[in-house]
Amino acid sequence: MEESRLVSVIKQVAENRELKRKFENLKTAFLNRTLESPEAFSKIITRNEKMLSIFLFIETIAKTSETVLITGETGTGKELIAEALHRTSGIEGNFVAVNIAGLDDTIFADTLFGHRKGAFTSALESREGMIERASGGTIFLDEIGDLSVSSQVKLLRLLETREYYPLGSDIPKRTDARILLATNKNLEELVKKGGFRKDFYYRISTHEVHLPPLKERLDDLPLLVNHFLEEACTVLSREKPAVPRELLPLLENYDFPGNIRELRSMMFEALSRHKSGILSLATFKRKIGRETGLPGKSLEDGLVTFSDRLPTLKQVNELLIREAMKRSGGNQSLAASFLGISPQALSKRLIKDRKERK
Repeated sequence: MEESRLVSVIKQVAENRELKRKFENLKTAFLNRTLESPEAFSKIITRNEKMLSIFLFIETIAKTSETVLITGETGTGKELIAEALHRTSGIEGNFVAVNIAGLDDTIFADTLFGHRKGAFTSALESREGMIERASGGTIFLDEIGDLSVSSQVKLLRLLETREYYPLGSDIPKRTDARILLATNKNLEELVKKGGFRKDFYYRISTHEVHLPPLKERLDDLPLLVNHFLEEACTVLSREKPAVPRELLPLLENYDFPGNIRELRSMMFEALSRHKSGILSLATFKRKIGRETGLPGKSLEDGLVTFSDRLPTLKQVNELLIREAMKRSGGNQSLAASFLGISPQALSKRLIKDRKERK
């Protein structure tokens, strides 16, 4: 057997053993459903099963040298997950986060790789880039879906060779930093449209962590509401108000396009407008109404679908009221706000329906 062939076989066997080891570790962790380093995830407020599965997966891949791609909608906590991965990895260096959204090719290269004195007109002194600051640690690059194709090439070379060139220098430098990437965009779709290099995508998607949106983590709402309310009280130096029981049903019926970041903003705004007693629902209703466009989505927007047999108006009214009461947890005031009518009008309708059923 040729020497090169022998080396290739040995390498393949080693890779298969490593893959098997990772699988066994992951299987054991999922069966036990216990974290080895729960403190690494202490900044993430959750009791959700999907999030626990993500934590278990992170512990399995944390000590590998492969790049990790973190995906999910805006505001889902991608940077917090990256920090948790860094802490779980055991890497002793710094965690350096860089948001590269909107950076053109030159600014991206300067931000990441730094420059030498005289590299451009205003380069009066040499400056190290973020990749050098992350030496011995982890660098987290957020919003990579916004990178130009030219910048993708530079980052791909860094991932493959671990080398980079500061602007104005023809001498390569090496890095030992762990590289984590994140995006809120669908990279597969970008690849199909030619906006993202296929080889770059394949290189960074070895390990992908996808974060669920808040609307898929509704069991976390009580924890998050309490956490952000306490945080807002500390920041704004306010006493913690009582939370109205209608708040959680109201929030559970909202899609949260801005996810956890949006919920935090809501809690801070509500507390800043708070006067006394129970926290007002007005801020939340105003925000939710503005984002959903209430009242007034048309049937064509997909708000209502019909079977082959059309219901009567009376049946539609009954079903709407029943669903509103279900979503509001039986709270008539909240159900009325869902329906766009006054609580008094809803109360009359409920009384009428009860009489008609007798």
